[in-house]
Amino acid sequence: MSDLGALSYYLGIEVSQGKEELTLGQSAYASKLLERSGMAECKPCMTPMEEWLRLTKASTTVKVDATLYGSIVGGLRYLVHIRSDIAFAMGYVSRFMEDPREDHRATVKRLLRYVKGTVDQGIIFPKTVREGGAENASCCGIVAAVEAGAERLTCRTVATCRGRR
Repeated sequence: MSDLGALSYYLGIEVSQGKEELTLGQSAYASKLLERSGMAECKPCMTPMEEWLRLTKASTTVKVDATLYGSIVGGLRYLVHIRSDIAFAMGYVSRFMEDPREDHRATVKRLLRYVKGTVDQGIIFPKTVREGGAENASCCGIVAAVEAGAERLTCRTVATCRGRR
């Protein structure tokens, strides 16, 4: 058995270890997913899904390729491990894997556009608990729902980072 050094990449998850924090991200995986889906040069958007969006399985729009739809949704599902901000939208579009239609595909494309705009997001785990002592250390596993680009929150939460690699 040999020591391979500090962990830097594991199963598509990039790990950056600093003195104060441990950062997890999937920017390379997200970029590959965007290329594979043909959305590498798309215009980014600010939200993963439209508000009050109503999709149904009984949609009458044109059918789309279920294999391609499933491949893209499956790839996005893997991003949810680090990107909890897309979890709801992923659950919603996953409902239509059996018989995807054009309006379902349009929702997935919007989600990909959101990923394009937030490709550098990740999670920061602080290595030390700065306030409240050891009783708050267990709270560091909670991912905070914050807007894209937030640099830090208190040590009681895990902050979403953008572009900090």
